[in-house]
Amino acid sequence: MAIKLYQFAISHYCEKVRWALDFKGLKYQTVTLLPGQHIKTIRQLTGGKTSSVPVLEHDGHVVQDSPKILDYLDETFPDNPLTPADPELREQALAWEQRLDAEAGPAVRCYAYHHFLKRPKVVIPMLAAGTPFYNRYLLSLIFSRVEEMMRQWMKINEKTSEQSRLVMEQLLTDLTEAYQNSPFLVGDSFTRADLTASAMFSPMFQPAAFPVPWPKPEKIPADVSGWLNQWQQQLQVLSNLYERNRQAG
Repeated sequence: MAIKLYQFAISHYCEKVRWALDFKGLKYQTVTLLPGQHIKTIRQLTGGKTSSVPVLEHDGHVVQDSPKILDYLDETFPDNPLTPADPELREQALAWEQRLDAEAGPAVRCYAYHHFLKRPKVVIPMLAAGTPFYNRYLLSLIFSRVEEMMRQWMKINEKTSEQSRLVMEQLLTDLTEAYQNSPFLVGDSFTRADLTASAMFSPMFQPAAFPVPWPKPEKIPADVSGWLNQWQQQLQVLSNLYERNRQAG
């Protein structure tokens, strides 16, 4: 059975899985959903109460959440492994992944959305990327409600955005220090730890492989633009990692 990935194009958690699939050279079909409208589809697919993406469907298996999907891919398609075989290195890689998923992912999302939700013309094309063209018009019509729901669901406000900025800065500092000592976070090869680090921060350096229409520099909110300039050197480390290892299938 073909591999299907249910996703948001804009999601950095979904990019993490797209990258893993491409790194392994696997062919797959993306099913890109519109945030909000995805809930029914995902709950029917998983039979659960949560509606988070990404979700992978393959050969009768339905796997939700990026760490579990990477586990499944390494178990089912062992070529080009992302999880170290050595138990100690495996534990280290999973620890980095868990921290980055839990801290970097939400922080990047909160900080970026807090500022970009104030610019509907910029954020709507990114939210609707990969879905039928009319979704842009739909989102435009109901955007005030969409913004309200997103801010409430993800607890996005001025205070949490500032907290998220501090979390990103601490993580970037720790990652930069780690990469000064080695080209990889764990051992001597690229692992799921490196993939997660670069994927979680990818919206901050806007790689071309990411399937969304990134805003032009002049469309980026001033606060975000200033922050990006301040942390450009640290982000460049992850951007370089992305460019070296983001292999398309």
